[in-house]
This record gives sequence, structure tokens and C-alpha cells, in this order.
Amino acid sequence: MPPRQHVAVVGASLAGLRAAEQLRAARHDGPITVFGAEPHLPYNRPPLSKEALADPWAAEPSGLAERLSFRRRAGIADVEFRLGDPVTSADLAAGTLATESGHHAAYDGLVVATGLRPRRLVTPGPAAGRHVLRTVEDCHGLRAALPRRGPARVVVIGAGFIGCEVAATLSTLGHTVTVVEPAGPPMARVIGDLLAVAVQRHHEAAGIRFVLGTGVTAFTGDDHVTGVVLDSGDTLPADVVVEAVGSVCNTEWLEGNGLPLDNGVLTDNHLKVAGAPRAVAVGDVARFPNPLFDEVPRRVEHWSVPTDTAKRAAATLVALLAGELPDGVPFAPVPSFWSDQLGLRLQSYGSPALADEVRVEEGDPHHLPGGLLARYHRDGRLVGTLAVNIAPARQRELRNEFAVLVPTA
Repeated sequence: MPPRQHVAVVGASLAGLRAAEQLRAARHDGPITVFGAEPHLPYNRPPLSKEALADPWAAEPSGLAERLSFRRRAGIADVEFRLGDPVTSADLAAGTLATESGHHAAYDGLVVATGLRPRRLVTPGPAAGRHVLRTVEDCHGLRAALPRRGPARVVVIGAGFIGCEVAATLSTLGHTVTVVEPAGPPMARVIGDLLAVAVQRHHEAAGIRFVLGTGVTAFTGDDHVTGVVLDSGDTLPADVVVEAVGSVCNTEWLEGNGLPLDNGVLTDNHLKVAGAPRAVAVGDVARFPNPLFDEVPRRVEHWSVPTDTAKRAAATLVALLAGELPDGVPFAPVPSFWSDQLGLRLQSYGSPALADEVRVEEGDPHHLPGGLLARYHRDGRLVGTLAVNIAPARQRELRNEFAVLVPTA
């Protein structure tokens, strides 16, 4: 009887967890090892910018990770989680991995699930007092930097979803928050200018200040940040700075294998890694074409993507290990995301960022708490929706609108 095939899953966040689960669901009965850089089992990250950040009495990082950890299905009870020892290199032709501690492992199949890390500003000035938010350690460090009594002067650099959620949470806690964004209104790249301006008005009404159209050139202070210098020449006083300026794909460990790694890991529609044998990619790091929209490979950093990609990638890898072709049905997931900010529940389906036209079909952009529905079109075709404070039953209806757009084999 041939030996059972070993699958290595590199990355122990949600995408890695879902990949292990889906491999078992796809009847892979060989050993599975999940390698993780963090010392924690997979945990839920969205609360880090909201509930966990707002709780000054929350546990230390290990306790917080345990509180936020995902329930692991019984089917992966035999999966090995090798945590706190990141993979640093791989030989895809030979099917081997090496970790930071010097551990070497051979595999028959590979799942790339290493995700993202926060981008950092490369600017002069002290590093102390500057925070990012991706891990439980980041959340604990930011929370610990805030005074228990009295407001802190917080400057959030970046007005994407993480920046806006952090700004909203800290403002609710009574801190004085200024958001700096050189590109324009908050989240405009994703939801468009019309709704971005509406969100900005809502946040400003709650006391958050926005400084738009200018970037950061330096930080003042000796051992700790005391100010943020803008390219306009102004300096914003700051006790705490949060950098929310985007993400970097964790792909350095794959270098030297001839893969295109300029923006994640390129795959085909089946999530098979381009140029790599018996390898698939899942989650934020995977750059794949979605025929729901077009044939352009894109990365999607939305909550739904780890689960959707894991299911397809597991089926693909099991087929490859068996010497078979992957399922020919087009992989056309409907991306979705949500964000909770100052009494607003934003829920989106599809890809609004691809739109060339936005139509507000319900509600008033000047009064978002009362509810709003916008549909996004490209060349007259629906590509996304955004609902604000819409009932859950309606949200399910909105997602189902995309079902008729999914191509068939």
C-alpha cells in the first residue's frame, strides 16, 4: 500500500484552518501539518479593531487569542499545528520546507496561506508610540498605550476599513482622534466617493477630525512620538499613532522558486499556484481570476475569501495529488465584507471597487443611520452592493442577486 501523502499548510490563520478542514472534507486522509508564525491557534481578527480594543481589562495576548480562537471541527483532530515557528524558505521542486528554528519538512502537497502583514511607514523619527493592528499582540500593545484616565491625542494614518474602525472605537472611548489620509475621503477606493463622503460626515459628527490630501513626512519626539509632520508643513500633536496604510503579502519564503510574487501568489481559477507543482493558495495572499467579474487575477482581502478559496483549493489539491484534473466548474465566489463603525453596519457583496457608476436606490446619504442601499455597476452590469443598517433578511437577498451572474461550465 503506498504511503499516505503529506500536505503542508503554511499559515495558521483563518485561511489555513479552513484549508485543513476542507482537505479532510475532500477525503484527504494523509497527514496534514499547519505551520504558523504566531504562537496561537487560529483566532478571529475583526474584533481586534472593535470589541477587543475597547475593553481595557481584556486578557494578555495569549488569553485574548484563546478567547477569540475559532472552534476546530472534530475532523481535524489529528492535524498537527506547528506554531510560533514560521516557514522561512521552500524548495517547491523538491517539496521541502525550512522553518526559522531549523526544522525541515517534506511534503507531497502544499497550501500557501501566509496572508498579510501591516505595511509600515518609512519615515524619520522615533518608533515608540507607533502602532499597527493585525495580531492580538498589536491590539494589546495599542490598548496598553492608551491612558486609563483622560483622553489621548491619537493620530490614525490611513482611512481604510481598519483605520476607520480604530478611529471609531477610540473616539467612542473618549480619545481625541485625527485621521490622516492622502488619497481622499475614507474608504473611497472601495465604496466610492459619494458614500465615502457620507461616512466622513457621520464620523465628523461624532468628533473625529479628518485631514485629507496630505501625507506624513516625519514623526517628532526623542524616544517617543509627540507629533506627526505632514507634507503640508503642519504638525499634528500625538500621544499615540496608529499606522493603517495597507498590507504586505507574506511571500518572502517562496522567493527563489521562479514564481511571480509582485502582488501575492498568482493562481489559476482553480487556485493552483502558477509555476508550482502540487501547490494551491488560499485567502488574502491568493491572486486569482473571478469570472463573476472578468479574467483579471486579483487578491481579495474580505472575510468570506478564506472559506471560499479553501473549499475550492482543497478539491484542486486532492485532485492533483491523485494525478487528476481539477473540477472544471468555474470558481466564482461572491466576495463580501462588513464593518461596524459608530452605529453604522456596512455590509457589501460583490466588488464595488470595480464600478464606474454608483446608484443610491434607498435611503439618504446625509442620514446613514436610517439605512441606505447602493448598487454598483460597471458598463451597466451589477458588480457590487453596499447596504448600511439594512435588516439581515434583506442582506441575504442582496447576496443572492449575484447567483444569476455566476457562469456555468
